[in-house]
Amino acid sequence: MNLTLMLGTALLVPVTTFAQTAPAAPAAPADAAKAAAKFNLDTPIGELLANEAAKAVLDKELPGLTQLPQLEMIKGLSLRQLQPYSDGKLTDELLAKTETGLAAIK
Repeated sequence: MNLTLMLGTALLVPVTTFAQTAPAAPAAPADAAKAAAKFNLDTPIGELLANEAAKAVLDKELPGLTQLPQLEMIKGLSLRQLQPYSDGKLTDELLAKTETGLAAIK
């Protein structure tokens, strides 16, 4: 009886695994463009600062960001993650302009 139970369980495991595997949904055109961009608003600030072109975009669109005393603490955050903590200084408009600049970097 134990052998039958073990065999029955062994046979169900692969079926269960296959039943839970679903194909990924195709990316929407906007998502494809975002994925093609090297940098975006979800890129950690530290990665942006490590790239001269991305740092130039930050300096142009968000002057003063790279001189913040808290810069070391926020390097692991993305601009999108930082926005709620900015007291309204990182507006949607500023982020949109920054994203456009970052998306142009190849």
